[in-house]
Amino acid sequence: MNTMKRSKEIVSILVLILLDRFTKYLIETHMLLGQEIVLIPGFFSLTYVRNTGAGFSLLEGQRVFFIVITIAALALFGVLWYRCREEDRWEKVSYILILAGTIGNFIDRVATGSVVDFLDFLIFGYDFPVFNVADICLTVGAGLFLLLSLRGGEKHA
Repeated sequence: MNTMKRSKEIVSILVLILLDRFTKYLIETHMLLGQEIVLIPGFFSLTYVRNTGAGFSLLEGQRVFFIVITIAALALFGVLWYRCREEDRWEKVSYILILAGTIGNFIDRVATGSVVDFLDFLIFGYDFPVFNVADICLTVGAGLFLLLSLRGGEKHA
């Protein structure tokens, strides 16, 4: 693999992690835990919560479990990213997003035992679980990874 391309991919991961950290920092320093700021009534709010579980607060309080699983996931997706062919750019994008999102939430979990969430949507009357930038990276990356897997990966001409 071209070292310049690998460097750009690492920078992409770092930029996404920094975006996640910066947004969480802003929430932690400008809002009180549990505070809600309604931006679009009936649709979108900033709501500062801390989540000790996974998505939808699953397995709350299982810090050691999440740290071990996260380390395993980072190892797996790190190897997949490293071994990914240069021409499989969408697959690389999925790995970059997954790694950035995983690292972003991992930093929170190791430092404080919980993850800062703040993006709060009400969609068609359903109060969607509060999430963060790292969760967006993870969700989009995992969705892309799944889509590519179901498709059998990228086809080359």
